[in-house]
Amino acid sequence: MSAPKAHLEVLPRSVQLVLGLGLLALAAFPFVGSDFYVQMVTRMMILAILAMSLDLLQGVTGLVSLGHAAYFGLAGYVLAFVTPEAQAVNLWWSLPLAVAASGAAALVIGFFVVRTRGIYFIMVTMAFAQLVFYLFFDNKVLGGSDGLYINFKPDARAFDLEDKQVFYYFTLVCLLAVYLFLRRLLWSPFGRALSGIRINEHRMRALGFGTFGYKLAAFTLAGALAGLAGYLWGAQTGFVNPELMGFHQSAHTIMMVILGGMGNFAGAIVGAFAFEYLLHVVKDLPTLGGFNLGKHWQLWMGLFIVAVVLLAPRGLLGWVERIGRRGNGDRDGT
Repeated sequence: MSAPKAHLEVLPRSVQLVLGLGLLALAAFPFVGSDFYVQMVTRMMILAILAMSLDLLQGVTGLVSLGHAAYFGLAGYVLAFVTPEAQAVNLWWSLPLAVAASGAAALVIGFFVVRTRGIYFIMVTMAFAQLVFYLFFDNKVLGGSDGLYINFKPDARAFDLEDKQVFYYFTLVCLLAVYLFLRRLLWSPFGRALSGIRINEHRMRALGFGTFGYKLAAFTLAGALAGLAGYLWGAQTGFVNPELMGFHQSAHTIMMVILGGMGNFAGAIVGAFAFEYLLHVVKDLPTLGGFNLGKHWQLWMGLFIVAVVLLAPRGLLGWVERIGRRGNGDRDGT
């Protein structure tokens, strides 16, 4: 089985059709959905950007990070620090600043962690993320465990981000821009080198590729894109706290990537939407026979993830592709 086939890098027509319909639904949703659900879908799109940033590491390069949320939360804190108490901060300089801060943090941390491999890489990324988490959690100057409030959404001058629909479409544009950028990157020489590192790093090194530099560049870029998601999260919710940097946020993002299907970025989007929607459903489950189903939402989420991994190893997009192939009468089991 080829690497592109295993990771569904080449999206078949059935998957492209589903994604196209999904994009149309997102574009039309603010006209039919209530404010509550518009904000909910906005959060899903923000988390989809975060999931795509991790997919660059996990799905394309083969680096599993348990500390990716650190860059997500850091950008939110940058927005909180630069936003005055009595007025909005300018979007056009605060957004690049937050993204650059997350990218710089990823560059520094990545310089040390990408020298490791396998389980050591996973543990070192988690260790650095916990270090950043406790730096903010235990420091009252940085807001401590209570976090920081962001009283105003950034000022974009040309449009009003305080308007929920405007912010929704701004997030949708960011989501599309990140997806198109990463898809282009996937098929660039740089992206092909990253895929080669995932498949066989020793062979890539023997061919003359400086794998350390490629992995560090991917790690830095992934951190910067996570920073974009963190900035949007802080702007939408008006609040940041250390939990955004915690292990649970990183673990949830990994599950989103696995759930949708790794290595094609569209899977990360689908996984983020599916994960967040299912989370919303299971938390609202009723009490039956004195047993609170919603209180044990972690159990149902865990069972669902296990079922997807067993029944659809290439994620939900791989499952859609398999259904489409059967519908076309193609019995090739590749």
